[in-house]
Amino acid sequence: MYQQVILVGNLGSDPEMRYTPSGVPVASFSLAVNRVWTGQDGQQQEKTVWFRVTTWRKQAEIVSQYLTKGRQVMVVGEIEEPRAYIDREGNPRASLEVTARTIKFLGGRGEAPASYSTGTANSGEIADEEDIPF
Repeated sequence: MYQQVILVGNLGSDPEMRYTPSGVPVASFSLAVNRVWTGQDGQQQEKTVWFRVTTWRKQAEIVSQYLTKGRQVMVVGEIEEPRAYIDREGNPRASLEVTARTIKFLGGRGEAPASYSTGTANSGEIADEEDIPF
């Protein structure tokens, strides 16, 4: 079985770089995905869903080096088990965790690489726009 999610949003924080005890690089950041629509009353509505994105190895190093808060990215990855918690006001919440396979940098700064994938297109992962079958 296999599941994949594609998210386009803006970083809510600078990536946090760390290393496992065996020295493997890991970077994490929050990603805000906004949805805007017009309600039945004609008023514009907006909803933001937050995701916690984790990247590994070379991709973590690249993300840590080039991405900053506010930068728009596309993330292709797998949703991990949601984590329930209680916020500061005592309300129940859930954290949506995503392990990134591909991150594509959108908009802004031209000095950064356009995308980085942990796999290849031959393994079924989207590595470049030309690999999208539609």
